[in-house]
Amino acid sequence: MTNSETSDKGATALEQDAKVTSGKTSTKRGAAKARKMAKAARPKKGVRAKRRAKRQTKGGRILDMISRPQGATLAEIMKATGWQAHSVRGFLSTAPKKCHITIESSKSEAGERMYRVVK
Repeated sequence: MTNSETSDKGATALEQDAKVTSGKTSTKRGAAKARKMAKAARPKKGVRAKRRAKRQTKGGRILDMISRPQGATLAEIMKATGWQAHSVRGFLSTAPKKCHITIESSKSEAGERMYRVVK
């Protein structure tokens, strides 16, 4: 049926819309679809690490500091975050897996522990 034929029969726009939207969907199905769409809109894991570095959280500050070309010492990180040494080392041990980065640890000539991101 074409539009000209329907207008000849005198069908109004409301009647045409009623014919198209006569099928109902359940609210459960609609809610599941909304959850699925929201999940698809979430950022990927690699993007999450980049966003975390931009936030001004303590973890984000640490990632920014060790991303510098010279890296950061354990003492610098402790001062910036207010964390104790074991807390900083604990964060740095889990960051590679969570943020998909590689962290290099080395000792300077002065004996300070240095951390930096390897690219």
